[in-house]
This record gives sequence, structure tokens and C-alpha cells, in this order.
Amino acid sequence: MSSSSLSGRTVLVTGATSGIGLETARLLAERGATVLVHGRTAEEARAATDRLVATAGIEAAQLRPLCADFAHLDEVKQLAHQIVREHPHLDVLVNNAGMAAPERHTLTADGNEIAFQVNFLAHYLLTCLLEPALTSEPGGRVVNVSSSLHRTASIQWSDPNRARRYARLAAYAQSQLALTVFAADPRVTAVSVHPGACETSLLPLYGHQGRSAAEGAAHVVRLCDPGVEIVNGAYYDRDERVAPATAATEERTVRRLNKLAGELVGQDA
Repeated sequence: MSSSSLSGRTVLVTGATSGIGLETARLLAERGATVLVHGRTAEEARAATDRLVATAGIEAAQLRPLCADFAHLDEVKQLAHQIVREHPHLDVLVNNAGMAAPERHTLTADGNEIAFQVNFLAHYLLTCLLEPALTSEPGGRVVNVSSSLHRTASIQWSDPNRARRYARLAAYAQSQLALTVFAADPRVTAVSVHPGACETSLLPLYGHQGRSAAEGAAHVVRLCDPGVEIVNGAYYDRDERVAPATAATEERTVRRLNKLAGELVGQDA
């Protein structure tokens, strides 16, 4: 991976309190970036920044803890408004926060299946609201941390909450397909990346063995580097650009997903 300096660049990493997100924040900060460290709660975000300062020797001034529970869309809106106000120019948004779908069908207070909201809809809303900061200067980009499991998925257009037929793996895969499709949205230059099966809380979805979270994070950080040219909608399996599932690049699917997501989060597509 290139080790060029990222000094002067500001990056928001969602789900940055553990696993790949925490390691992504560490690697970015070690290369000089100012990192907005998102956590579900203020306590979790502060603990993550304290840990990075204490164990990685990162300057506290490079880290800014922020919080929002992605199971509550109002908190996502508040987070976005805070960032636009305090950081009117944002170089990179890393949409990393994620969860395994629960065993039992679960809806958020907003009425959405919880994995679909946390893994995709919240990131859709956040990205839309951060568009002014990401496009205030040329070169802003979005990196969606997706999954190879998107290839096994289908989006249930008439029942995205999977109320009629729920299976946790199918629900999780649907959220990853949606996140991958969303990278082809033309408003902000974006890519998606499968960082590999890593030793995180999501490992049981993939198997029993995985690489370190730091190895997975390196593939994410590479795509944050302005020296790495990207094409809108591209999909990477670790550091190799490959074709995503066919549905992920279909214009009709992109438009349909934007319409559906906009309706579910109350945001014009």
C-alpha cells in the first residue's frame, strides 16, 4: 500500500470504534489525516479516540469523536448537520458501520429492518446530507465497505423489510448489495470494497478464519488516497478491481434503489 502523506485531508469513518473501522482510523491518522471517529454512542467514540492516542501514539488533535446510533435516522441527520457545520470540506467518507442481521426479524423505530437501515439506509442518508461537504472542492470521494456476500443477494423491492420471508443471512446480504449498488450513484464519486474475511464480529458470517482487521483496513485506506485513481461505481475485492454482481451496475437498479431509499429515509433521491 502507498504510504504517501494524507496530511491536510479530513476523513469520516463510520463504525470506527472497533474492527476494520478502528484500524482504518488508525492507519489514516498515522498518515497524517484528520479523522472523524464515529461511534454509536459518545462514550464509545471517546473510548476509541483515547485508545488510538494511548496505543498508536496518534496526536489527539487529529481525532474528533462523533456519535450517532444508525438505528435512529434522526441521529444520522444530526450527525450530518454537525459535520457540515464544523467541517464544511470533507475529503473522504468511509461508510463502514455494519451489523449482522439478528436471528429474529427486527424493525427500527423508523420502521425499517434493522440490518437494512444500519448497513445501508443510514449510510445513504448520511452520504446525501454530506454531499455539500464532499463536493465543496474537487476530489471528494466515498468508500463503501461492502462484502462479497452481495453476490448472493437480491433486493426485495416489494418487501425490503423482508416481513414476509426473513432469513438473517439473506437480510445481511441484501444490505450489502444495496451498499454496493449505491456506489454507482452519480452525485458523489464512490467505490465499494470487500476488505476480505477478517477477525471482526462479522466473521461468523464468512467462516471460522479470517485475516487481521488491520489487513482489511489497509484495503480501505488505499482507496482513500487521492493518489489512487478510482472510477465511480467500481468494486474492489481487497486491492483488486473486479466486476460486482450484475445488478450493482445496472442503471435501472441504481435509479430504483435511490427511489426506494429516498422514500424510506424521507430524503429526495
